Amino acid sequence: MNKKIVGIIGGIVVIAAGIALYTSANDKSSDNKTSTTSSSNVSGKVLSLGSTALQPLAEQVAKSFQEKNPNVTITVQGGGSGAGLSQVSDGSAQIGNSDVFAEEKDGIDATKLVDHKVAVVGIAPVVNSDVQITSLTKEQLRNIFTGKVTNWKEVGGNDEKIVVINRATGSGTRAVFEKSILDGQDAVQATEQDSNGTVQKIVKTTPGSISYLAFAYLDSDGIKALDLNKVHPNKQNVEDNSWPIWAYEHMYTKGKPTGATKSFLEYFTTKEVQKNIVPKLGYIGLTDMKVTRDVSGKVTDK
Repeated sequence: MNKKIVGIIGGIVVIAAGIALYTSANDKSSDNKTSTTSSSNVSGKVLSLGSTALQPLAEQVAKSFQEKNPNVTITVQGGGSGAGLSQVSDGSAQIGNSDVFAEEKDGIDATKLVDHKVAVVGIAPVVNSDVQITSLTKEQLRNIFTGKVTNWKEVGGNDEKIVVINRATGSGTRAVFEKSILDGQDAVQATEQDSNGTVQKIVKTTPGSISYLAFAYLDSDGIKALDLNKVHPNKQNVEDNSWPIWAYEHMYTKGKPTGATKSFLEYFTTKEVQKNIVPKLGYIGLTDMKVTRDVSGKVTDK
């Protein structure tokens, strides 16, 4: 073999080796990039408290987020919307959970808070399973909660005293219910409870009782949800406002969020949460709503 041919072959070998080394280096670089992208560098502690209507969803999303971000600790607590807004305002919590707009709460400077809507909650009147009623008109429901009707026979049921169970002052669920049903009238003096979970337990064990719960608490023995004007409380009827008792679930921060708080709130808007966790727990995803509602209560088609 002459020297010219040997030289050509040698050159080809060198070029091939160079290409192989370049490709290998790029592959390793790509692998490192993928590894870095898939592993979270987010860390920190987040306290999210307030609305008990939002609590089951916040707890489940927090659990899922922490599985993906093991260096983050998220604590979710109840206490009511009023407590959530107050404590995020004074810096005691990173997130204040609320069923109502901050502008609707006395003593809260909404200009210092940033609203992050994460879902929609439906709220339904519920009765003990012994009550022989399946539907009420809005007027009948209002008359019960203002004390004008005190016996189930007055609205087509059995001769049985009505026991009203209300939510405590400061409850966002109560504010939404009263704004939707009472039309500015005062609620009757009644037993008051501080959470959806406690109300659920009391209605289950109190014959003749009536209250209201977020949809996430309706699936329980011993209680039944009532239709309103023959409209059933379900996801589809909330989406087009056929069911009028609903609200946005707000997660407020004091100023723009950063770090783990920001990442957690961003996770709420992902398809995984909005299309999977949200409906699974009885809430309605923001993108599923066919209407919007502003702080004044005005409903507009999307």
